[in-house]
Amino acid sequence: MDIDQKIELMGRFAQFDLCGNCTPRTPESHRRRGAFGRWIYPAVLPDGNTVRLLKLLLTNQCRNDCRYCVNRCSRDVVRSGFEPAELAEVFSTLWTNGLVQGFFLSSGIQKNPDHTMERMIRTVEIVRKTYGFRGYVHLKVLPGASFEAIEGAMRVATRVSVNLEAPGPDRLAQIAPGKDFDSDLVQRMHWVKTLLERGDTGCLDHTTQFVVGAAEESDGEILNLADRLYRRVKLKRAYYSAFQPLEEEVRHGRRPTPPLREHRLYQADYLLRRYGFSFDELTFDARGNLPVAMDPKRLWAMKHPETFPVEINTATRQELLRVPGIGPRSATRIVTRRGKDRFHTVEELEGTGALVRWATPYVLINGKRVGELKEPGQQMLDLGQ
Repeated sequence: MDIDQKIELMGRFAQFDLCGNCTPRTPESHRRRGAFGRWIYPAVLPDGNTVRLLKLLLTNQCRNDCRYCVNRCSRDVVRSGFEPAELAEVFSTLWTNGLVQGFFLSSGIQKNPDHTMERMIRTVEIVRKTYGFRGYVHLKVLPGASFEAIEGAMRVATRVSVNLEAPGPDRLAQIAPGKDFDSDLVQRMHWVKTLLERGDTGCLDHTTQFVVGAAEESDGEILNLADRLYRRVKLKRAYYSAFQPLEEEVRHGRRPTPPLREHRLYQADYLLRRYGFSFDELTFDARGNLPVAMDPKRLWAMKHPETFPVEINTATRQELLRVPGIGPRSATRIVTRRGKDRFHTVEELEGTGALVRWATPYVLINGKRVGELKEPGQQMLDLGQ
Protein backbone atom coordinates (compact mmCIF):
# COMPACT_ATOMS: atom_id res chain seq x y z
CA MET A 1 0.00 0.00 0.00
CA ASP A 2 1.52 3.36 -1.03
CA ILE A 3 1.65 6.43 1.20
CA ASP A 4 -1.38 8.18 -0.34
CA GLN A 5 -3.51 5.07 0.20
CA LYS A 6 -2.35 4.88 3.81
CA ILE A 7 -3.22 8.52 4.41
CA GLU A 8 -6.68 7.98 2.96
CA LEU A 9 -7.30 4.80 4.97
CA MET A 10 -5.86 6.00 8.31
CA GLY A 11 -7.61 9.35 7.93
CA ARG A 12 -10.96 7.77 7.20
CA PHE A 13 -10.74 5.53 10.26
CA ALA A 14 -9.51 8.40 12.47
CA GLN A 15 -12.55 10.62 11.87
CA PHE A 16 -14.50 9.05 14.75
CA ASP A 17 -12.02 10.31 17.38
CA LEU A 18 -13.25 13.83 18.09
CA CYS A 19 -10.83 16.71 18.50
CA GLY A 20 -12.54 19.40 16.46
CA ASN A 21 -14.15 22.75 17.08
CA CYS A 22 -17.54 21.78 18.52
CA THR A 23 -19.81 24.73 19.21
CA PRO A 24 -23.31 24.72 20.73
CA ARG A 25 -24.81 26.52 17.72
CA THR A 26 -23.66 24.06 15.07
CA PRO A 27 -24.66 20.46 15.85
CA GLU A 28 -22.54 18.84 13.17
CA SER A 29 -19.65 21.30 12.89
CA HIS A 30 -17.04 18.86 14.23
CA ARG A 31 -17.75 16.41 11.38
CA ARG A 32 -16.79 18.87 8.69
CA ARG A 33 -13.43 18.29 7.11
CA GLY A 34 -11.19 21.26 6.63
CA ALA A 35 -11.14 23.10 3.32
CA PHE A 36 -7.65 21.72 2.68
CA GLY A 37 -8.79 18.09 2.57
CA ARG A 38 -6.49 15.19 3.38
CA TRP A 39 -8.11 14.71 6.79
CA ILE A 40 -7.29 18.15 8.07
CA TYR A 41 -9.72 19.47 10.66
CA PRO A 42 -10.19 22.70 12.63
CA ALA A 43 -9.59 22.39 16.37
CA VAL A 44 -9.52 24.75 19.35
CA LEU A 45 -6.23 24.91 21.25
CA PRO A 46 -5.95 25.22 25.05
CA ASP A 47 -5.39 28.98 24.58
CA GLY A 48 -8.63 29.36 22.60
CA ASN A 49 -7.07 29.80 19.16
CA THR A 50 -8.17 27.59 16.26
CA VAL A 51 -5.70 25.62 14.15
CA ARG A 52 -5.79 23.09 11.33
CA LEU A 53 -4.90 19.59 12.55
CA LEU A 54 -3.71 16.59 10.59
CA LYS A 55 -5.77 13.78 12.11
CA LEU A 56 -4.61 10.22 11.44
CA LEU A 57 -4.30 6.79 13.01
CA LEU A 58 -0.89 5.20 13.37
CA THR A 59 -2.59 1.88 12.54
CA ASN A 60 -6.14 0.57 12.23
CA GLN A 61 -5.06 -2.86 13.44
CA CYS A 62 -6.66 -3.43 16.82
CA ARG A 63 -7.04 -6.31 19.26
CA ASN A 64 -10.26 -4.93 20.79
CA ASP A 65 -13.77 -5.65 19.56
CA CYS A 66 -15.68 -2.50 20.58
CA ARG A 67 -19.03 -2.62 18.82
CA TYR A 68 -19.14 1.14 18.05
CA CYS A 69 -15.69 1.18 16.45
CA VAL A 70 -14.89 0.90 12.75
CA ASN A 71 -11.56 -0.70 13.68
CA ARG A 72 -13.01 -3.54 15.79
CA CYS A 73 -11.02 -6.71 15.33
CA SER A 74 -14.00 -8.80 14.16
CA ARG A 75 -14.63 -6.56 11.13
CA ASP A 76 -13.46 -7.63 7.69
CA VAL A 77 -11.68 -4.44 6.62
CA VAL A 78 -8.37 -3.57 5.02
CA ARG A 79 -5.69 -3.22 7.70
CA SER A 80 -2.58 -1.11 7.44
CA GLY A 81 -0.50 1.46 9.31
CA PHE A 82 2.51 3.74 9.29
CA GLU A 83 6.03 3.36 10.53
CA PRO A 84 6.86 6.25 12.93
CA ALA A 85 9.41 7.84 10.60
CA GLU A 86 7.03 7.50 7.64
CA LEU A 87 4.15 9.24 9.41
CA ALA A 88 6.43 11.94 10.82
CA GLU A 89 7.55 12.74 7.27
CA VAL A 90 3.92 12.98 6.10
CA PHE A 91 3.19 15.53 8.81
CA SER A 92 6.39 17.48 8.17
CA THR A 93 5.63 17.78 4.46
CA LEU A 94 2.15 19.17 5.12
CA TRP A 95 3.43 21.48 7.87
CA THR A 96 6.29 22.96 5.86
CA ASN A 97 3.84 23.61 2.99
CA GLY A 98 1.54 25.54 5.33
CA LEU A 99 -1.34 23.08 5.11
CA VAL A 100 -1.42 22.06 8.78
CA GLN A 101 -0.57 23.72 12.08
CA GLY A 102 -0.95 20.79 14.45
CA PHE A 103 -1.18 17.02 14.77
CA PHE A 104 -3.80 14.68 16.28
CA LEU A 105 -2.56 11.10 16.55
CA SER A 106 -4.57 8.10 17.67
CA SER A 107 -4.28 4.39 16.96
CA GLY A 108 -5.75 0.96 17.24
CA ILE A 109 -4.00 -1.28 19.77
CA GLN A 110 -1.43 -3.44 18.02
CA LYS A 111 0.05 -6.23 20.22
CA ASN A 112 -0.47 -4.32 23.50
CA PRO A 113 -1.09 -0.72 24.65
CA ASP A 114 2.51 0.13 25.57
CA HIS A 115 3.92 -1.25 22.32
CA THR A 116 1.58 0.98 20.33
CA MET A 117 2.06 3.99 22.64
CA GLU A 118 5.83 3.66 22.21
CA ARG A 119 5.42 3.90 18.43
CA MET A 120 3.07 6.89 18.73
CA ILE A 121 5.51 8.68 21.03
CA ARG A 122 8.39 7.89 18.68
CA THR A 123 6.42 9.44 15.79
CA VAL A 124 6.00 12.71 17.70
CA GLU A 125 9.63 12.67 18.87
CA ILE A 126 10.73 12.60 15.23
CA VAL A 127 8.33 15.41 14.40
CA ARG A 128 9.73 17.45 17.29
CA LYS A 129 13.46 16.66 17.16
CA THR A 130 14.15 15.87 13.51
CA TYR A 131 11.76 18.33 11.87
CA GLY A 132 11.75 20.99 14.58
CA PHE A 133 7.99 21.26 15.06
CA ARG A 134 7.14 23.10 18.31
CA GLY A 135 3.40 23.44 17.83
CA TYR A 136 0.27 21.66 19.01
CA VAL A 137 0.16 17.85 19.27
CA HIS A 138 -2.77 15.85 20.69
CA LEU A 139 -2.01 12.22 21.59
CA LYS A 140 -4.59 9.58 22.45
CA VAL A 141 -3.80 7.59 25.61
CA LEU A 142 -4.67 3.99 24.87
CA PRO A 143 -6.73 1.94 27.36
CA GLY A 144 -4.45 0.04 29.72
CA ALA A 145 -1.30 2.08 28.96
CA SER A 146 1.28 2.11 31.75
CA PHE A 147 2.13 5.16 33.88
CA GLU A 148 5.51 5.34 32.13
CA ALA A 149 3.90 5.31 28.67
CA ILE A 150 1.50 8.09 29.66
CA GLU A 151 4.37 10.13 31.09
CA GLY A 152 6.26 9.68 27.82
CA ALA A 153 3.24 10.81 25.82
CA MET A 154 2.81 13.90 27.99
CA ARG A 155 6.45 14.87 27.49
CA VAL A 156 5.92 15.26 23.73
CA ALA A 157 2.21 16.23 23.52
CA THR A 158 0.40 19.49 24.18
CA ARG A 159 -2.81 17.66 25.07
CA VAL A 160 -3.68 14.02 25.75
CA SER A 161 -7.03 12.25 25.94
CA VAL A 162 -8.42 9.15 27.62
CA ASN A 163 -11.70 8.29 25.89
CA LEU A 164 -14.24 6.79 28.32
CA GLU A 165 -16.87 6.26 25.58
CA ALA A 166 -19.56 5.33 28.19
CA PRO A 167 -20.52 6.79 31.59
CA GLY A 168 -19.83 3.76 33.78
CA PRO A 169 -18.63 0.15 34.05
CA ASP A 170 -21.97 -1.48 33.23
CA ARG A 171 -22.56 0.74 30.21
CA LEU A 172 -19.03 0.23 28.87
CA ALA A 173 -19.33 -3.55 29.25
CA GLN A 174 -22.23 -3.49 26.76
CA ILE A 175 -20.15 -1.92 23.99
CA ALA A 176 -16.49 -2.65 24.82
CA PRO A 177 -16.18 -6.00 26.64
CA GLY A 178 -12.39 -5.92 26.40
CA LYS A 179 -12.02 -2.74 28.47
CA ASP A 180 -12.24 -2.27 32.23
CA PHE A 181 -13.81 1.12 32.94
CA ASP A 182 -12.07 1.76 36.24
CA SER A 183 -8.64 0.22 35.81
CA ASP A 184 -8.08 0.74 32.06
CA LEU A 185 -9.59 4.21 31.77
CA VAL A 186 -10.47 6.14 34.94
CA GLN A 187 -7.20 5.18 36.65
CA ARG A 188 -5.33 6.56 33.61
CA MET A 189 -7.19 9.87 33.95
CA HIS A 190 -6.02 10.13 37.55
CA TRP A 191 -2.47 9.44 36.42
CA VAL A 192 -2.76 12.22 33.86
CA LYS A 193 -4.01 14.57 36.60
CA THR A 194 -1.05 13.61 38.81
CA LEU A 195 1.42 14.31 36.01
CA LEU A 196 -0.24 17.62 35.15
CA GLU A 197 -0.03 18.70 38.78
CA ARG A 198 3.62 17.73 38.87
CA GLY A 199 4.08 20.20 36.04
CA ASP A 200 7.27 18.95 34.41
CA THR A 201 6.00 17.20 31.27
CA GLY A 202 5.03 20.16 29.08
CA CYS A 203 1.48 18.84 28.52
CA LEU A 204 -1.20 21.44 29.23
CA ASP A 205 -4.44 19.49 29.74
CA HIS A 206 -6.54 16.43 28.92
CA THR A 207 -9.93 15.58 27.39
CA THR A 208 -12.28 12.64 26.95
CA GLN A 209 -15.03 11.45 24.60
CA PHE A 210 -18.42 9.74 24.99
CA VAL A 211 -20.15 7.76 22.24
CA VAL A 212 -23.70 8.98 22.80
CA GLY A 213 -26.43 6.36 22.60
CA ALA A 214 -24.23 3.33 22.00
CA ALA A 215 -24.90 1.82 25.43
CA GLU A 216 -28.49 3.06 25.89
CA GLU A 217 -27.28 5.45 28.58
CA SER A 218 -29.11 8.65 29.52
CA ASP A 219 -27.90 12.21 29.09
CA GLY A 220 -28.06 12.56 32.86
CA GLU A 221 -25.58 9.71 33.34
CA ILE A 222 -23.15 11.27 30.87
CA LEU A 223 -23.36 14.83 32.18
CA ASN A 224 -23.22 13.77 35.82
CA LEU A 225 -19.93 11.98 35.14
CA ALA A 226 -18.58 14.84 33.02
CA ASP A 227 -19.36 17.30 35.79
CA ARG A 228 -17.49 15.15 38.32
CA LEU A 229 -14.52 14.78 35.97
CA TYR A 230 -14.28 18.55 35.52
CA ARG A 231 -14.03 18.93 39.29
CA ARG A 232 -12.07 15.85 40.34
CA VAL A 233 -9.49 15.22 37.62
CA LYS A 234 -9.40 18.75 36.15
CA LEU A 235 -10.65 17.54 32.77
CA LYS A 236 -10.42 20.33 30.20
CA ARG A 237 -13.46 19.25 28.24
CA ALA A 238 -15.59 16.31 27.14
CA TYR A 239 -16.54 15.59 23.54
CA TYR A 240 -19.82 13.94 22.58
CA SER A 241 -20.12 11.77 19.46
CA ALA A 242 -23.58 10.66 18.33
CA PHE A 243 -23.47 6.89 17.85
CA GLN A 244 -23.43 5.89 14.20
CA PRO A 245 -23.95 2.11 13.98
CA LEU A 246 -21.83 0.05 11.63
CA GLU A 247 -23.54 -1.70 8.73
CA GLU A 248 -23.71 -4.98 10.59
CA GLU A 249 -25.31 -3.21 13.59
CA VAL A 250 -27.91 -1.57 11.33
CA ARG A 251 -28.90 -4.98 9.99
CA HIS A 252 -29.67 -6.02 13.56
CA GLY A 253 -31.90 -3.04 14.17
CA ARG A 254 -29.47 -0.58 15.77
CA ARG A 255 -30.41 3.02 15.02
CA PRO A 256 -28.14 6.06 14.90
CA THR A 257 -28.32 8.67 17.65
CA PRO A 258 -30.01 11.88 16.41
CA PRO A 259 -27.52 14.77 15.99
CA LEU A 260 -29.85 17.01 18.03
CA ARG A 261 -29.22 14.87 21.11
CA GLU A 262 -25.48 15.40 20.72
CA HIS A 263 -26.13 19.10 20.20
CA ARG A 264 -28.09 19.42 23.45
CA LEU A 265 -25.30 17.65 25.34
CA TYR A 266 -22.78 20.21 24.09
CA GLN A 267 -25.08 23.04 25.15
CA ALA A 268 -25.53 21.58 28.64
CA ASP A 269 -21.80 20.91 28.88
CA TYR A 270 -21.11 24.58 28.12
CA LEU A 271 -23.38 25.53 31.02
CA LEU A 272 -21.30 23.36 33.36
CA ARG A 273 -17.89 24.44 32.07
CA ARG A 274 -18.33 28.09 31.16
CA TYR A 275 -21.56 29.49 32.59
CA GLY A 276 -21.35 28.55 36.26
CA PHE A 277 -24.31 26.15 36.27
CA SER A 278 -24.34 23.05 38.47
CA PHE A 279 -25.49 19.62 37.34
CA ASP A 280 -28.50 19.86 39.66
CA GLU A 281 -29.75 22.91 37.74
CA LEU A 282 -30.11 20.99 34.47
CA THR A 283 -33.57 19.74 33.46
CA PHE A 284 -34.09 16.15 32.32
CA ASP A 285 -37.17 14.26 31.16
CA ALA A 286 -38.56 11.07 32.71
CA ARG A 287 -35.89 8.98 30.97
CA GLY A 288 -33.07 11.18 32.20
CA ASN A 289 -32.49 12.88 28.85
CA LEU A 290 -32.31 16.56 27.97
CA PRO A 291 -35.56 17.77 26.35
CA VAL A 292 -34.99 18.33 22.64
CA ALA A 293 -37.65 21.05 22.22
CA MET A 294 -35.57 23.80 23.83
CA ASP A 295 -31.92 24.39 24.66
CA PRO A 296 -31.09 23.78 28.35
CA LYS A 297 -30.28 27.39 29.21
CA ARG A 298 -33.55 28.79 27.86
CA LEU A 299 -35.38 25.97 29.59
CA TRP A 300 -33.76 26.89 32.92
CA ALA A 301 -34.68 30.55 32.44
CA MET A 302 -38.27 29.61 31.57
CA LYS A 303 -38.54 27.57 34.79
CA HIS A 304 -37.07 30.36 36.99
CA PRO A 305 -39.08 33.52 36.26
CA GLU A 306 -38.27 34.81 39.77
CA THR A 307 -34.69 35.42 38.56
CA PHE A 308 -35.71 37.89 35.86
CA PRO A 309 -35.65 40.52 34.53
CA VAL A 310 -32.08 41.64 35.24
CA GLU A 311 -30.85 45.16 34.60
CA ILE A 312 -28.20 45.19 31.86
CA ASN A 313 -26.50 48.20 33.40
CA THR A 314 -26.04 46.75 36.89
CA ALA A 315 -26.22 42.93 36.73
CA THR A 316 -23.07 41.03 37.63
CA ARG A 317 -21.31 39.05 34.94
CA GLN A 318 -22.56 35.83 36.54
CA GLU A 319 -26.15 37.14 36.48
CA LEU A 320 -25.75 38.09 32.82
CA LEU A 321 -24.57 34.56 32.00
CA ARG A 322 -27.96 33.26 33.17
CA VAL A 323 -29.74 35.33 30.51
CA PRO A 324 -30.62 33.41 27.32
CA GLY A 325 -28.72 34.82 24.37
CA ILE A 326 -25.83 36.18 26.47
CA GLY A 327 -22.66 34.13 26.50
CA PRO A 328 -19.22 34.58 28.08
CA ARG A 329 -17.95 36.94 25.38
CA SER A 330 -21.03 39.15 25.21
CA ALA A 331 -21.24 39.23 29.04
CA THR A 332 -17.64 40.45 29.21
CA ARG A 333 -18.31 43.07 26.53
CA ILE A 334 -21.38 44.30 28.41
CA VAL A 335 -19.42 44.71 31.64
CA THR A 336 -16.54 46.42 29.81
CA ARG A 337 -18.83 48.88 28.01
CA ARG A 338 -20.63 49.76 31.24
CA GLY A 339 -17.37 51.09 32.58
CA LYS A 340 -17.59 53.85 29.98
CA ASP A 341 -21.28 54.41 29.27
CA ARG A 342 -24.70 53.00 30.15
CA PHE A 343 -26.82 50.97 27.77
CA HIS A 344 -29.89 52.78 26.43
CA THR A 345 -31.10 50.74 23.43
CA VAL A 346 -31.52 47.20 22.15
CA GLU A 347 -29.19 48.06 19.29
CA GLU A 348 -26.41 48.82 21.76
CA LEU A 349 -26.97 45.44 23.43
CA GLU A 350 -26.93 43.71 20.05
CA GLY A 351 -23.56 45.33 19.39
CA THR A 352 -22.02 43.19 22.15
CA GLY A 353 -22.83 40.01 20.25
CA ALA A 354 -25.81 39.09 22.43
CA LEU A 355 -28.66 37.25 20.70
CA VAL A 356 -31.27 39.92 21.46
CA ARG A 357 -34.34 37.99 20.30
CA TRP A 358 -33.64 35.54 23.13
CA ALA A 359 -32.26 38.02 25.66
CA THR A 360 -34.76 40.90 25.60
CA PRO A 361 -37.62 39.12 27.43
CA TYR A 362 -35.29 38.59 30.38
CA VAL A 363 -33.64 42.01 30.77
CA LEU A 364 -34.23 45.66 31.53
CA ILE A 365 -32.29 48.32 29.69
CA ASN A 366 -31.94 51.47 31.76
CA GLY A 367 -34.92 50.39 33.84
CA LYS A 368 -37.22 49.66 30.92
CA ARG A 369 -38.58 46.35 29.63
CA VAL A 370 -37.65 45.73 26.01
CA GLY A 371 -39.25 42.34 25.45
CA GLU A 372 -42.21 40.27 26.57
CA LEU A 373 -41.60 37.37 28.95
CA LYS A 374 -44.10 34.77 27.79
CA GLU A 375 -45.71 32.10 29.90
CA PRO A 376 -43.95 28.70 29.77
CA GLY A 377 -46.80 27.11 27.81
CA GLN A 378 -46.68 29.84 25.17
CA GLN A 379 -42.90 29.42 24.77
CA MET A 380 -43.39 25.73 24.08
CA LEU A 381 -46.13 26.53 21.53
CA ASP A 382 -43.73 28.86 19.75
CA LEU A 383 -41.41 25.89 19.30
CA GLY A 384 -44.16 23.87 17.67
CA GLN A 385 -44.54 21.44 20.56
